[in-house]
Amino acid sequence: MKEKILDKLKEIEAQKGVKILYACESGSRAWGFGSPDSDYDIRFIYKHDLDYYLSLWEKPDVIEFMTDDDLDGSGWDLRKAVKLLAKSNAPLLEWLYSPVVYFQDEAFAKQMKDLATECFSPIASLHHYLGTTKNFMDACQAEEVKLKNYFYALRTALAGKWIIEKNSFPPVAFAELLPIALLHVQEKVLELMEIKSAQNEKYLHKREDLIVDFLLETVRFNEENAVGLKSGKKMGEELDGVFINWIK
Repeated sequence: MKEKILDKLKEIEAQKGVKILYACESGSRAWGFGSPDSDYDIRFIYKHDLDYYLSLWEKPDVIEFMTDDDLDGSGWDLRKAVKLLAKSNAPLLEWLYSPVVYFQDEAFAKQMKDLATECFSPIASLHHYLGTTKNFMDACQAEEVKLKNYFYALRTALAGKWIIEKNSFPPVAFAELLPIALLHVQEKVLELMEIKSAQNEKYLHKREDLIVDFLLETVRFNEENAVGLKSGKKMGEELDGVFINWIK
C-alpha cells in the first residue's frame, strides 16, 4: 500500500505543481486501532515555487483527494502549516509525530519537530483534546456504540491527561497513551481493540459502563486541571525565517 500511496503523492505533485516535504498517516491506522475497512488518512505538507507566494491575492492552501481504493488525502501549504505551528495546532503536531511516515525531507521534518517542541502550548492542546472528547460523549453513552467512538474518546481523553501529568505533547500511538489509564480499564480496552480489529466500521457494541465511567471521570479531571497550564512560546520571527528559507 505504501508504494500506491507514494505514487498518488507523485501524481499530486505533477498535477498541482508542488513539492511535498512531508507525508504521513493520520487517524485510526496511525493511532493503532484501525478496522479492516478503515480508510488510509494521508496527510502532507507541500510548497509551491516562490512566485506563488508573491501574489497580492489569497490562493488555495489545501489540497484534498479521495480515491476508489480508500486513500483519503489532505495536504496543507507550507505557509499554512507554519502559521498553525505557531499556534501549537494539535492536528499538525500529530502529523509531525505520526509513527507512520510515507515520505519526508529529513532536514525539514527535524526542523519542524524541533520548532513544535519549542512552540508547544499545553493549554491550547488540552482544550483541543478536551473538546474532541466531549464531542463523542453522547455517542459513547448510547446503548449500542460504534467502537471507533469509544477509541476516539479514549485517545483524546488520555491525551489531555498526559498533557496535565507530563507537560509534553502526547504520543500519537494509542498503545503509548494507554498505560496512564487504570489497569482494569487497560484490560477492557485491549479486549475491545481485539474485537475492533476483526470488525468493520459499522459494528455496534453493547454499552460498556466501565469505559463510560472512566471517560466521564477523565473529562472532569482534565477540566479541573486545565487552570494554570502554560501557553506556547511566541516565535513569530523564527518561524518567518523558516518559511522564507524553505520557499527559497
